[in-house]
Amino acid sequence: MKSDQDHSLNTRYVWMISLVAALGGLLFGYDWVVIGGAKPFFEPFFHLDQEAERGWANSCALLGCLAGAVFTGGLSDRFGRKRLLLLAALLFAASSILTGWAGSFSSFVLWRITGGVAIGMASALSPMYIAEIAPAHIRGRLVSLNQFTIVIGVLAAQIVNWLIAEEVPPGATPEFIRTSWNGQLGWRWMFAVVAIPAAVFFLGSLVIPESPRWLVKNGATERAREILGRIGGAHYADAEVSMIRETIRAEEIRHVHFRELFAPGVRKVLWIGIVLAVLQQWSGINVIFNYAEEIFAEAGYGVSTILFTIVITGIVNLLSTLVALATVDRFGRRMLLLVGCAGVALFHTLIGLAYFFHWTGPVIVTFVLLAIASYAVSLAPVTWVLIAEIFPNRIRGAAVSVAVAALWIACFALTYTFPLLNSLLGASGTFWLYAAICTGGVIFVAVRVPETKGKSLEVIEGDFAGEPHGV
Repeated sequence: MKSDQDHSLNTRYVWMISLVAALGGLLFGYDWVVIGGAKPFFEPFFHLDQEAERGWANSCALLGCLAGAVFTGGLSDRFGRKRLLLLAALLFAASSILTGWAGSFSSFVLWRITGGVAIGMASALSPMYIAEIAPAHIRGRLVSLNQFTIVIGVLAAQIVNWLIAEEVPPGATPEFIRTSWNGQLGWRWMFAVVAIPAAVFFLGSLVIPESPRWLVKNGATERAREILGRIGGAHYADAEVSMIRETIRAEEIRHVHFRELFAPGVRKVLWIGIVLAVLQQWSGINVIFNYAEEIFAEAGYGVSTILFTIVITGIVNLLSTLVALATVDRFGRRMLLLVGCAGVALFHTLIGLAYFFHWTGPVIVTFVLLAIASYAVSLAPVTWVLIAEIFPNRIRGAAVSVAVAALWIACFALTYTFPLLNSLLGASGTFWLYAAICTGGVIFVAVRVPETKGKSLEVIEGDFAGEPHGV
């Protein structure tokens, strides 16, 4: 049975603008994962013989991700969310083409870093924009849509890599790979194809409205009222504008200083966002995506089976994200986080046991898929939902950029340390370490993270201004 909110809501319009914004997530997911499939071919092409060069080629985009996340918050508070979405779309399109057709390793690195800036921007902008335009009772689903498109982008990259790459004969030399179609053109198309959805993202961003909350903050109240009226009618628009004004009435809103993030009333919220961002990465699931070939090779699989298994992980990731999309506004953020973190901890423990006792084949793959499923219904989407909705209106852009920057730093630490941990602790010890981190995450969520389901951003802000009520 539909509520009065559902009857007055222009659902088609809300979903349309949310889908356009979420295209940033799709490009983020594709651009983040595509390098894994291109790696065996661009490395011989650029004569990357040293481990340091290979590591730099695969991690340089993280510098751009960090820069994009850090600077996007302040810029979006000054220039608006829509203009920054347009800029991110342009950077995605240009960097994908120029990375794919780079003639030297230095230009390849330059454009990968530029693509990283676009990833960092999209990772902060898309969920924030959706949260600010979405009605409270469906905001969780709409923000989770961004994670859903990220997962579609990941799966698309895995499938494109699988379809484009021709089978490499066992024992093929770097020279053979360099002169093959894969080595000359295949890896280039893996990167360049993302320019097509980037163009769609740009054109879509031209027609979506500016964030009404940003408009009110910057004195364009009537424009905000028009947008909100189209979403939910005149009464909805009046109520939303009134709530937004109430939260920012006595504040300086045009220029946000980062020192405001550490004011007593904001600091505790910022730390919740940072810890959740770090937990999402240090749960260890992205290791499975970034080092899938090594993980499945240790499970006894050959190259062709590994490529197909990687696609299976993407499908499980996608289906599980659909479950999150359907349940985040029904069961709430806390329950999904608690159950998901506990599930990841359990299955990481089992993966560690499998490696410890030298089990191979489907046993490890099953545990890996269950860990991915647990992550995809909880930490993956819900972290973005909470980061997008828990911060006060006046500093949301800056606070989101700090939390997302923490996420990218944590991602770099995870990616960089996995080979070292794997060498020091073995695969079993490494996954047990990730299990312990997830167990700590369960405790943190139970004690510090409140439920925000069904609340307006202004009500959430008022809740955090009061006493903590995470339990």
